[in-house]
Amino acid sequence: MTMMNEPVISVQNLNHYFGNRQLRKQVLLDINLEINAGDIVIMTGPSGSGKTTLLTLVGGLRSAQYGSLRVLGQELCGVSAEQLTLTRRSNGYIFQAHNLHGSLTAQQNVRMGLELHKGITLEEIQRRSAEMLELVGLGHCLNSYPDDLSGGQKQRIAIARALVSHPKIVLADEPTAALDSKSGRDIVNLMYNLAKEQACTILLVTHDNRILDIADRIVYMEDGKLENAALTNLSTTTNI
Repeated sequence: MTMMNEPVISVQNLNHYFGNRQLRKQVLLDINLEINAGDIVIMTGPSGSGKTTLLTLVGGLRSAQYGSLRVLGQELCGVSAEQLTLTRRSNGYIFQAHNLHGSLTAQQNVRMGLELHKGITLEEIQRRSAEMLELVGLGHCLNSYPDDLSGGQKQRIAIARALVSHPKIVLADEPTAALDSKSGRDIVNLMYNLAKEQACTILLVTHDNRILDIADRIVYMEDGKLENAALTNLSTTTNI
């Protein structure tokens, strides 16, 4: 449980390396970032700057090495694989590649967002997954397979899967990169509206300057360093 007024995500002096010995390379350098409940924060910057690495650390998809990384009040630096697994259950993930299972229907794909959660009956899983698909405009596609759907529709299913468990945090990595401008805009508007309704926090990595206006705050990553993480405001980052 988070303490009152504690940021949902708190990163302090976080450093991260890939490789060992002569091949060891530092990819994150003294990262400091705080994100409060309900905030939508966009992280932008050049390819290879460390954005996705930071996103995966926040999401518990890999173990934090040096510094402090607190998510929902839990320190993730140096914790066990079991604790990281528990942490991941509080998050919803949306990636550039929708990562849908081609052998499953739209509803079955969305159901996967609930099946790791205990205490939910099969009937409840069915109901909630159908309702979420309805919310993303795909109530008529419950039994459709990914190969029969457009890129935008597939990404809507991925969003439904991420949000169906009502996560406290949504982590999105280039969710509009494979979409045309209209589909991309529709997707981020959908994420924005559903997340605000569910009062969850969003950390979104993107190169897409067309969607920066949905952010409460924008941070900029370059060469493993996060620029003005605590103070960068939308009004001062229009040149990104």
